[in-house]
Amino acid sequence: MEIFAPKETYPGETRAALDPDAVKKISGLGGKVRVEMGIGADCDHTDKEYREAGAEVIDDRKSALGSADMVVRVRPPDEEEIRLLKQGCLHVSFLDPFNQKDLLEAFAKQGVTAVSLEMMPRTTLAQKMDALSSQANLAGYYSVILAAAEMHKILPMMMTPAGTISPSRFFVVGVGVAGLQAIATAKRLGARVEAFDTRPVVEEQVKSLGAKFVKIDIGETGQTEQGYAKELTPEQLEMQRQGMARICAQSDVVITTAKLFGRKAPVIITKEMVAGMKRGSIIVDLAAEGGGNVDGTVLDEETVTENGVRIFGHGNLEGRIAADSSQVYASNLANFLEHFWDKEKQAFGLDLEEEHLKGCVMTHGGAIVHERFREGGE
Repeated sequence: MEIFAPKETYPGETRAALDPDAVKKISGLGGKVRVEMGIGADCDHTDKEYREAGAEVIDDRKSALGSADMVVRVRPPDEEEIRLLKQGCLHVSFLDPFNQKDLLEAFAKQGVTAVSLEMMPRTTLAQKMDALSSQANLAGYYSVILAAAEMHKILPMMMTPAGTISPSRFFVVGVGVAGLQAIATAKRLGARVEAFDTRPVVEEQVKSLGAKFVKIDIGETGQTEQGYAKELTPEQLEMQRQGMARICAQSDVVITTAKLFGRKAPVIITKEMVAGMKRGSIIVDLAAEGGGNVDGTVLDEETVTENGVRIFGHGNLEGRIAADSSQVYASNLANFLEHFWDKEKQAFGLDLEEEHLKGCVMTHGGAIVHERFREGGE
């Protein structure tokens, strides 16, 4: 089975779908791995390392796309490249299916089996293949590093002959994978951390990291079967904002991580809340690519408000630490291939009735097959 990993072409994307370790693992299964020349240039891997790991390094991207039995990458392809794929090819990457319906239709028309890694069911078995969580984990870490580098204060309390410096105050909104890592990182660096989530079930996790869980009564809440927070009503959102305004006003850094899978991110921090924050304080909006949790976020830009609050709306924070984010993404992919690998056929075993594949395969056999996206699906 021929597996090809092209170099990412999305503007600013620094990650690679495969690293040399993943190449070794896939080659060990019996797969023939090909990578595009320069694939690891932005994540500190040379073409020589890929060759030594067992990959063929090629410079003819179009030919490789046309001959591959499987294509793996980070970002979704464009429709022009989908038309280069051969019928029956398996394509694996993030696909953003809720916002990329045209791509799903293009995959189906081309007869390609498209796998969306965002849709991988969140089960214990699937943790080793859960690329969405592995990337969110690193984004949460880097959000704190970004804030620490940009703020005009230090994070820990420090007792000096000149006096005592109080610890910086962090407020993390949303206690999913990214939020938990942000809490843990800020605490390790000595900050005083508070956190809020609409799911009361995460309170113990917050406390276990040494942070304070902020309780705001907004009525009945909960989480989906996949573990995501349920969408709030407009009334609940307003109650939440009022409760958070006081915490924001006393915080040096606010990190928002609230994303609604398949929907625009909810605006949690309003302009009025930002106006009540201290001059020099920082907001890092991890939901910027989904529209932003902050009223005033501009994707991939730093915005300075009239009262001197800086809002960072950078997308793809994990791409700023591309060596590690590529490593874990590539490991997720290699684990995905290994788990479904048919040793006898030396190929990927595609069983559309299997729970995990049923959850993440979008197109197959010339049609959109996922129940949420096919015609008449919800």
